[in-house]
Amino acid sequence: MPDARLQIDGDRLWHSLMALAAIGATPKGGVARLALTDLDRAGRDWVVAQAREAGLSVVVDRIGNIFMRRAGRDANLPPVMTGSHIDTQPTGGKFDGNYGVLAGLEVIRTLNEQAISTEAPLEVVVWTNEEGSRFVPVMMGSGVFCGAFGLDHAYAARDTDGRSVGDELRRIGYLGSRAPGDHPVGCYFEAHIEQGPVLEEAATVIGAVDGALGTRWYDCTVSGTEAHAGSTPMTSRRDALAVATRVMQEVVALGNRHAPHGRGTVGYVDVFPNSRNVIPGRVRFSIDLRNASAALLDAMVGEMRAFVDRLQSESGLAIDVEEVAQYAPCPFEPGCVALVERTAARLGYRHMRVTSGAGHDAIHLARVAPTAMIFVPCKGGISHNEIEDADPAHLQAGANVLLHCMLEKAGIAR
Repeated sequence: MPDARLQIDGDRLWHSLMALAAIGATPKGGVARLALTDLDRAGRDWVVAQAREAGLSVVVDRIGNIFMRRAGRDANLPPVMTGSHIDTQPTGGKFDGNYGVLAGLEVIRTLNEQAISTEAPLEVVVWTNEEGSRFVPVMMGSGVFCGAFGLDHAYAARDTDGRSVGDELRRIGYLGSRAPGDHPVGCYFEAHIEQGPVLEEAATVIGAVDGALGTRWYDCTVSGTEAHAGSTPMTSRRDALAVATRVMQEVVALGNRHAPHGRGTVGYVDVFPNSRNVIPGRVRFSIDLRNASAALLDAMVGEMRAFVDRLQSESGLAIDVEEVAQYAPCPFEPGCVALVERTAARLGYRHMRVTSGAGHDAIHLARVAPTAMIFVPCKGGISHNEIEDADPAHLQAGANVLLHCMLEKAGIAR
């Protein structure tokens, strides 16, 4: 068991985070570094330079995932892996994804300084296009690596300007030669800010993440008839927005009814013709339903569809609901989750079990290897926002837990 006094350098981790955040920095203090842009290339180049300075070998696969390896005594053992992503939202923060990558590099630097060798190799990974803010599907690089979808499907994805993933990987110089998923993974740990308020509200430093919520995404279209806002009596209207808002309210109510892990969100709305004095004739909007088990998620979907059927009959307006994406609830490996808990306790950090409401690369890795995540608080629970922030002491704590979990799994070479 590693000595509990072994600690990463919190100041160095913080300075690394700030250096990476300078690439694509926004005036409000955030980061805009979308996947496969020139700024993403600059961020990747910076991370690769840090890895090589730490003595790591670097290999890039054909979806642009970057694998940075520290050799173990037994090269035949599968690596103990950590990592995350460095692409951001258009109005992203300094820590989402970036923390997981740089915490992994800080683990490597600490082991180098202490001259600690491991039995199994260690790998730090940068996964391509986790955010999905430029290309869909989200969590693209880890999804291809783990076989969730094919390389050709990923290559064909295009942004709003018509540029494809395949062409952009080639353009920025990160179209690697390694076949995705061509090597086994011993286990995978991902350190991440929570992106929610639970840890902060509980005054807790470490979240041992036991899994992630399942998600169903839908596009809903309500079709009515445009008409003059003044000349058309209320009883004669076919108001698509009036009907759509009832569906939207039901989506939110579903999340509340299926607590504590139920989530119901409408995040996108398009009203046609979107004119002040015209009754809306068509409304398109998104529906995002989430829960911790397949049974609960199925129940939410069933209630939503039953409500839509009743409302369609009552209103006489057509309501089309099309599923556009789904991710099954993802439990993480109990042994890895328990290791995060034991490690946090041994290092003296207040900890609790939490379930991730957001998607992460770890969800795909759980398909191929024992997996767990390590959460630390973010201030105000705010993420995907330029004001995203975290306490340096909490970031150091999470990286210390990551260090000891990886050492426990990789084994110290004697």
